[in-house]
Amino acid sequence: MRTMPRISVQAPRSVVMIRPHHFTPNEATAADNAFQTCPATGARETLAEAAYREATGVAAALEHAGITVQLFEDESGATPDSVFPNNWFSTHTGGHIAIYPMYSTSRRGERRNDIIETLKQIYRVQDIIDYSGLEQDGVYLEGTGAMVLDHIERVAYAARSNRSNEVALERFCTHFNFEPVVFDAVDAQGRAIYHTNVLMCIGTEFCLIGLDTIRDAARRAEIATRLADTGRAVVDLSHEQICDFAGNAMELHGRNGRILALSSRAARALRPDQLATLERSVSILPLDVPTIEMAGGSVRCMLAGIHLSPRG
Repeated sequence: MRTMPRISVQAPRSVVMIRPHHFTPNEATAADNAFQTCPATGARETLAEAAYREATGVAAALEHAGITVQLFEDESGATPDSVFPNNWFSTHTGGHIAIYPMYSTSRRGERRNDIIETLKQIYRVQDIIDYSGLEQDGVYLEGTGAMVLDHIERVAYAARSNRSNEVALERFCTHFNFEPVVFDAVDAQGRAIYHTNVLMCIGTEFCLIGLDTIRDAARRAEIATRLADTGRAVVDLSHEQICDFAGNAMELHGRNGRILALSSRAARALRPDQLATLERSVSILPLDVPTIEMAGGSVRCMLAGIHLSPRG
């Protein structure tokens, strides 16, 4: 029986979620997101209802596990990807919030002052650094989709893509005291992977990563060694597992210790030995989000971790 693990800066106890009322896969983002699925003609209303139910179910399951969920509604039909809030903002220990420049103009309306103001009322926020003005210069960095942050070692891993610009990454790392580690990652067809968080998840005692997506052998070995040197168990994911969103997971700290939130599809894709490695430090929490996954993201994309201290 696992003893209660200590609180880890890597595993937040609270998250922000957006519940969409008019969800649909976004045609404007499909060009560089090979994980998206085109819906059948006439299926949009059915998809929206299903996605609403899935987001509701995820929030309820997380709350049941002891995670605090700050759940916001999106009743607008103009922001089809709003269910993925981790792309436009992130929060950090010490009371800091970052707001990010988004690659697709269709996604820029997802940034909401009311969410930031609510966080300021509930948590201690000292400053907000807004990088969204970089959009005017064609410079983009889509939050913790574009970056996978090792909060313990202070490293920001980022795969190069349209949505991850090294200039913006350097600025973020300078402001927030992270070391940037940039690499090229491609899928089995040789296409650049649009977001780092679909191929990589860093937990307190483990890392999920699709090493085969890094074609440069020297860079692949360097990153694998670097992760192993932190003492984490490195779980190497295949291209097929990445396509099933096995890398798009997030470690959280619940009522009974650390959990790994991931989709049911992702959990089914993991081999028994991989699950056994993960279960040495986390409890697996599979969540049903098949409709939302049609938009090219999964559970990790749906969760914006709150690394802020509560007021009071």
